[in-house]
Amino acid sequence: MPNNATNVSAGKPKVGGAIYRAPLSDALVLPTDATTALDAAFVLLGYASDEGLVNTNTPDSETIKAWGGDPVLSIMNEKQDEFKVTLIEVLRKDVLSAVYGSDNVTGDLQSGITVKANSDEPEEAAWVFELAMRGGVLKRIVIPDAKMTELDDIEYTDEDAVGYAMTLLAMADSAGQTHYEYIKAA
Repeated sequence: MPNNATNVSAGKPKVGGAIYRAPLSDALVLPTDATTALDAAFVLLGYASDEGLVNTNTPDSETIKAWGGDPVLSIMNEKQDEFKVTLIEVLRKDVLSAVYGSDNVTGDLQSGITVKANSDEPEEAAWVFELAMRGGVLKRIVIPDAKMTELDDIEYTDEDAVGYAMTLLAMADSAGQTHYEYIKAA
């Protein structure tokens, strides 16, 4: 098959919302395609920084060598599937809950929000990222179970938006998959 420039695309956020999160539960229905409406448990987390979404999905392997130095076998030791995104709607309660845990965020913006920062284990949740690709093609990335493993420094300056730069570790589901990607022409 010859090269085709129309298959080259940028990964722009889907208009109307691109980042969703839902608490894990037996009742949660995960999407299995690029276009079906999301389960009502998924909440929109709003804007992300212009750094977009970064997926690090690389294996770590060990090369076994024979006597004399020839490589004869490669064994994969691990393959972490991580996603990095910076949430910048820092006044949104659902964003604060994603960062600090649902039990540690109370109230609302009108009456006042209280955030408790502590050493509680981060919550596992399902995540969905929706992208608009070239030519109206839709791409949906579904992470059935992810946990925040890193949170970068939170900087309060007059030169940039406050943001929560987080790393999510995607964990294998019952089928052994860490995430799914669904792509469909609109």
